[in-house]
Parts: sequence; structure tokens; C-alpha cells
Amino acid sequence: MNFLRGVMGGPSAGPQPSGADTIQKLCDRVASSTLLDDRRDAVRALKSLSKKYRLEVGIQAMEHLIHVLQTDRSDSEIIGYALDTLYNVISNDLEEEEQDDSEEENLAKQVDDLGSQFTEIFIKQQENVTLLLTLVEEFDFHVRWPGVKLLTSLLKQQGPQVQQIILVSPMGVSRLMDLLADSREVIRNDGVLLLQQLTKSNAAIQKIVAFENAFERLLDIITEEGNSDGGIVVEDCLLLLQNLLKNNNSNQNFFKEGSYIQRMKPWFEVGDDNCGWSAQKVTNLHLMLQLVRVLVSPTNPPGATSSCQKAMFHCGLLQQLCTILMATGVPADILTETINTVSEVIRGCQTNQDYFASVNAPSNPPRPAIVVLLMSMVNERQPFVLRCAVLYCFQCFLYKNQKGQGEIVSTLLPSTIDATGNSVSAGQLLCGGLFSTDSLSNWCAAVALAHALQENATLKEQLLRVQLATSIGNPPVSLLQQCTNILSQGSKVQTRVGLLMLLCTWLSNCSIAVTHFLHNPANVPFLTGQIAENLGEEEQLVQGLCALLLGISIYYNDNSLENYRKEKLKQLIEKRIGRENFIEKLGFISKHELYSRAAQKPQPSFSSPDHMMFDHEFTKLVKELEGVISKAIYKSSEEDKKEEEVKKTLEQHDNIVTHYKKVIREQDQELEELKQRINTLTSQNEQLQATVTQQVSQIQQHKDQYNLLKVQLGKDTQHHNSHSDTFQMNGIQTEEVSKLKEELEEWKNKHELLQGQLREKDSVIEKLNSSQLEMGTTEQSSQTIRSAGLEHNSELQKELEMLRSQIQLQAAEISKLQMENQKLQVMNATADPVLGDSGATAATSSELEARLEQEIKELKSEVKTLSEEKESLKQQLDSSSSTVAILQDEKSKLQREVAESKKEQDDLLVLLADQDQKISALKIKLKDLGVPVEDEDDIESGDQGDEDEDGDEDEQD
Repeated sequence: MNFLRGVMGGPSAGPQPSGADTIQKLCDRVASSTLLDDRRDAVRALKSLSKKYRLEVGIQAMEHLIHVLQTDRSDSEIIGYALDTLYNVISNDLEEEEQDDSEEENLAKQVDDLGSQFTEIFIKQQENVTLLLTLVEEFDFHVRWPGVKLLTSLLKQQGPQVQQIILVSPMGVSRLMDLLADSREVIRNDGVLLLQQLTKSNAAIQKIVAFENAFERLLDIITEEGNSDGGIVVEDCLLLLQNLLKNNNSNQNFFKEGSYIQRMKPWFEVGDDNCGWSAQKVTNLHLMLQLVRVLVSPTNPPGATSSCQKAMFHCGLLQQLCTILMATGVPADILTETINTVSEVIRGCQTNQDYFASVNAPSNPPRPAIVVLLMSMVNERQPFVLRCAVLYCFQCFLYKNQKGQGEIVSTLLPSTIDATGNSVSAGQLLCGGLFSTDSLSNWCAAVALAHALQENATLKEQLLRVQLATSIGNPPVSLLQQCTNILSQGSKVQTRVGLLMLLCTWLSNCSIAVTHFLHNPANVPFLTGQIAENLGEEEQLVQGLCALLLGISIYYNDNSLENYRKEKLKQLIEKRIGRENFIEKLGFISKHELYSRAAQKPQPSFSSPDHMMFDHEFTKLVKELEGVISKAIYKSSEEDKKEEEVKKTLEQHDNIVTHYKKVIREQDQELEELKQRINTLTSQNEQLQATVTQQVSQIQQHKDQYNLLKVQLGKDTQHHNSHSDTFQMNGIQTEEVSKLKEELEEWKNKHELLQGQLREKDSVIEKLNSSQLEMGTTEQSSQTIRSAGLEHNSELQKELEMLRSQIQLQAAEISKLQMENQKLQVMNATADPVLGDSGATAATSSELEARLEQEIKELKSEVKTLSEEKESLKQQLDSSSSTVAILQDEKSKLQREVAESKKEQDDLLVLLADQDQKISALKIKLKDLGVPVEDEDDIESGDQGDEDEDGDEDEQD
């Protein structure tokens, strides 16, 4: 309890003992009470005391609170109180808020240490963390929310240990991922904070969280909250995304493959009205830009960075960033970070670099974005961080971009300079910055120009042509000479360092530039004088760079100048400086603190302008040349000769290799062309083979048909004059021809029969007409005419219907015969090449073909005759129809006449009865007299029978 007394401060006997006693009693109630209500009240009281008496509650009640979590899980209220109490005990946030400035430092340290100690006690039993994970799964707000806060506090205090426990716990990370899907924003937002702590510096958990669909959920939350216009929730989500992606190649690849880069574009859709940026929006957009940089960082694997850069170009993200870059009213820190982001998106990616070169600023007249940025870089009134960002952007634009390097250098050459002076070029801005009075502009312009020459010997030679007009009346001097003139004038250290870095980059691996440099007699004495002097620490860096420049002049010297051959320069160093002293001065560069900082990463980041001394790419050059220059200084003349011979041999070998490379390149192109031709010919060959195969199968089929035809022709020679003999040609039997003939004959007969029937019906109609005119006045004749007219009328209608159906059938048969005739003609045509294959049976085939053609002609003529007859039948049918209509009219007239005759019949019945009686009486008398008399009934019955027989025969026909 000594620690307790120290924390509570002093021996006063006021509230501390009573508080401690109360806490002890409450702990006893929690431990011993059997009623849930009593335990709940005790835990509630402990919660209220836990903020003021954090140490006492932590020491005395933690074990009891953990026991409550284990045993009273059915009551959410007591579980919530217990979790809140543990959170108050473990978390340092509350203490930090309540601390006063007057508190002693020792007390503050002890309070900060309390959370870590209590956390260590809590996680000592891993089951406690597992239990907490189970409670976080509960949907009840009073359990889940304090559980999330407590777990977050544990991760803040003892992150790695708690991470390991959660990692080995079954489904531990997956349980926590469910928090992002909670509909209650408080829990969801605290869940994001929990996952922030959980994913810190743990790649395994980062991968699990990413594959639990974290990217999708977080991006959805950012969209729901309004992207960059959202609140602190968007900031928390972006921080979590940075944890998941930074230095995690697996998650970066998963993010790219999941097409999540495309969903980042709406973040940067800033409206035209850019005034009134809130602090939260600036923070959100800053984090969004940092997230883009995480994906394209130069420290990532080159393949992963390149694929992300391409995806950002294709989805329009780079274009959106360039829009922000050229917009007005954007805050300075956002503009600076945007420039840095664009720099890394285009670094080393030719497509993106070409697009950036085409971007124009919205000015009048429009100017390239590169020119506008360079104007900011050489303007000393611009913020230092902004100028550093522009320099980094220019370096990234030229990185591995020979096309861009050529465009920049071309603006310096005499043939491309704008004579009118209406527009400012990038080269003019660099030269202006290189020779301005501002040392920072000198350094930035020198480094930028050095990047335009990086690893490009052709441009180093072209830059020697640049001439500068120093003053009116004086002849122009070369850019190289002007740089050495400024060096000798004793300008600021920063300016001299920048110019020396430019000269070292320019002369390295370029013998012609070394010769131009040595051609000025003042340069070598100036360098040796600088190196030989004993100057202060500030000048040591300049001495080291002068030694490096002199060493480059020796190492890349082609001995074309007699006074400055390698051997003479080394003798000069030996006499005036000393080899050891020269190597020592050369070593000042790599030993400098600023050199080590610049070598760490490509982006120039300096705390102040005074620390802006070295460029990242230049540190690589120093590392490469320091060793070879040291060796070159100690080499003798014989070794130099041998080295020269080796170099010449290597140059010859390189020339041979270059020649063969060119030959191989040409051969590769020829091979590619030949491969394409081979592919084309192969496809054509396959098509021809398929055609040949098809033709072979057709030939085989024709051969089989020819063999069958030979057999049939052999049979046909035995029965040449008989049409009943069968032969086969292309699968068609002559029996079918004979059948067709028979069918034609049959239809001819039917046709003639139908014509006869029509003639009979016409005669019947004529008889009816004549009988109607000759109708008598007697009832017997009227009945006969009426019955005959009705019967013949009905029969005529039936026969007309039959004739129509028969004519339709006949038309169908005729069309069928025509189709078969056409088919026969086609088959006859296909048989011609087959018959032509055999010379032995040519005559027989020709005879057969002639016969077949004759028969076909006959069939055609018969078909034509049938069609003509069909037309005549149609005409006759039409006339019959008109006749039927006339008969129907006459029938109606007859019916009216019959009605009139009925009246007369009634009058005649009496007379007929009297006449019958008289006739019968006369017949009896005649019989009695012996005269033979025929009965009228017998006669009528006999006539009627004859008529019935005739009617039956007609119906059968």
C-alpha cells in the first residue's frame, strides 16, 4: 500500500480511508451476496468510484469484476457496469483529461503507468481477453459498447500482447469485423477505432482484416459520410485503411485487384467553389492523398507500384489530381500534398509522364503545368515545402523518362528557343533559377537540370551547345563555362554545392564533357586550390565535391588534351594536395549527416532551407564513383596504359556486342514477321486441308455412285428397249419415272371422266330448262317437274362440291409432280461429272442421258397440258357455279308456280276422282270383253325403277 499512499498524496485521514473502506465493503458484497440485485448495486457503486479511486478499485475489485463477467452473463445490466468499471480503471484517457498543470511530473508518470500495469494484470489470463471477445458479440448496446471501449483501451496499453491473444483466438478477428456492420453508429465508429489499434504493425492481422471484406465496408462508410466533406468518422476510416495498406504488399495487391482504386476517384471531385475549406475537410483530403501515395510509394515493389499507377490513369484518378493541382483557392498544404501525390503517381510510368506533360494550366494563354510548377520552384516568395514538392514532381517526371529529358534539354538549345520571347520555357526558367541571387533557387535549378541529364550521355553532349549571353557587348559563353565562373566567384555554400552536383552529374560517363571542362585552363587550378586549403567545417563539403569533380575528370579522361592527361593530373594531385589528403577530402561527402538523410528516400524532405544540400540520385552517383576514383588515383602509368588497352578492348567488344545486338534485333523483327507469315500460312493450310478432306469425301461418294451406275448400265445393255428395266443413277430409280407416268395416265383418265360428268350435268340442266318451258297444266306434270328440279338441283350441288375437291387434289398432285420433275433435273445435272469419269461407258451414258432428257421433256409437256386442263376445269367450274345460281332462281320461280298450281290441283282432284272411276270402270269392261289392258300403276312403277337405277349408277361414278 506504499504505492497507494504515494499516489493518493499525503497522510491525511479524510476521504481516502473512508473511500478505501467503502470499496472494500462493495467488493465483499459483490463476492458474497447471493441476490443479483445486491451485486448489481455494488458494481454500480464501484463504477461511480472508479474514476476518483482508480488505484483502489483496480487493486481490490478487478478480480471480482472479472468473476462477474464470467458468472452473471445473463444480466446485461451488471455486465455493462462491470465493463465500464474496468474501462475506467485501465484507460488513461480520463486521467489525462482531468490532470491539472500544477500536478507533479512524478504523479503524472505514475498515473500513466497505471493503465499499463492493470492491462498486464488483466491479460495475464488469456481467457479474460477471450471472454471479452465473446461479450463483444452480444447485440445488447449496454454490453457491446463498453466491451468495445475496454478492448480498445487494452490494445492501446499492451498492443502486441493483446494482438497475439486475439490472433490465436478462434474467429477472434472475424468477431471484431462484425462491428463495422452494426446499425448503431456509436458502436460502428468505436469499432473502427478498435480496428485501428488492432491492425497497428501486425501484418498477419492486417491480412485477415483485409480478407474479411474490410475495404468494401470502409469505403461504403466513407461514401455514406460524404467522402472528403465527411466528419471525423471519415478520418478514422482513412487511418484504418492506411494501417491495412502501408508496407503490406499483399493487401495492396488485393486492393488493386478488387477494383477499389476506382472507388477513390470521387474523393477528389472538388467543386469549382473552393473557398471555405473546413479543417476537417483539409484533414480528410490530406489523408486521402496519403493513401494514394501508400499505393504508389517508391519503396513498394516496382511491379506493384507500376500496376497501381496504370490503374490510377485508366480510372481517371490522375486526371482528377491534376485538376486539383491546377485549381484556384486550394489550401497550401493540400496543394503541396497533391503535388507530392502526382509526383509518385507518374514516377517511372511512361504513360502517366506523357499525360502529365500534356496538362495545361487554365491561364491565358495556356501554359504547360510543368512550366507553371517550375515558376513556383524558382520563386523565392513561395513556401519552402511547396518548392520542395515541385522539385520532387520535376524529378519524378524525368525519372526513367528519356523522352521528357529530351524535351526539357531541347528548350535550352539555340534552334528551339522562342525568338519572340512571348512564352517562357522550362529551360529558360531553369537557367534563370540557376543564376539568380537566391541560393535555394540556384540549388533547386541545378538539381533539376542534373535530373534532365541523368543516365543520358546524348543529352550531356547536346547541353554543351548551350550558349548564354552574359552582358551586352560581351560574347556569349557556354553553360558549362558559366557554371564554373559562378563557382570561382565564391558564392554561398548552397549555390556551390548545387553547381558542383550538376557538374559531377554532367561530366560522369561523358568524355567529351570532361574535355570541354579541362579545356578551360582556370578550372583545374581552381579545384586543386579548393581541395588543398584547410577551411572550416562548412567548406569541407565543398572540398569533398571539388575532389569528386577532379576525380571524375581523371577517371573519364580520354587523354585528348596533352596538358591534362590522366598521368599529369595525378602528378598534380600528388604535388599540390597529396593522395591521402585527396582521398580524405573525397570521403567528407559520404560521412556528412545530410548525405545520409538524402540517401534514405527519393523525396527531398528538409527541416529548413539550410539543410538542403544533397539530392537522392546524386548520393547513388557518389556511392558508385567514390571507390573507382580512389583506385584510379593510386594507379601507375603502366596500369593506366593497361587499363586503357582494356578499355579499348572493352569498347571494341561493346561495339561488336552493339552491332550484334542490332543484328539480333533486326533478326528478331524478321523472325516476328516470319512467325506471323507462318501463322497465316498455317491457318490457310488448315482451311485448304479441310477443303481437300471435303473434296476427297465427295470424290469417294461420286466413285461409289459411279460404281453403282456401272452396274445399272450393265443391266441396261441387256434390256435396252424395255422401259420396265430399272437402273440407278445418283440414287434415283427409273421405276419412279414409270410410276410417275402411270399416275399421269391415271389423272388423265380422271380428268376425262370429270369432263364427261360435266357434260352430262350440262345436258341435264338443258333438259330441265326445256322441261320447265314445256310444263303442262296438269297436277301430275307439275309434281314431276318440281320433284325433278329439286332432286337435280341438290345432286348438282353435291357433284359441284366433289368436283371442286377433286380439282384441288389434282392441283396438289400436279405441283408434286413438278417438284419431282425439278428434283430429277437437278440429280441429272449432278450425275454429269460422275458419268464423265469413265471413258468406257461414255456412249452408253450419252444415250441414257438423251433418253432421260426426252422423257423429261415429255413429262414437262404432260405437266403443261395438265396445267392447261386444270385452268379449263376452273373456268368450267365457274360457269357451273353461275348455272347453279340461275337454277336456284328458276327453282324459286317454280316454287311460286307450284304454289299457284296447288289451287288448281284442288279443283282438279274432284275431276280426277271421277275420271279414275270412269277409267277403272272402262278397264273392267274391256277386261270383260277380253281386251288386254295394262295397269298404269305397273307402268309408272316400272319407269320409276329404271330412273332409280340410273341415279344409283351416277352416284357410284
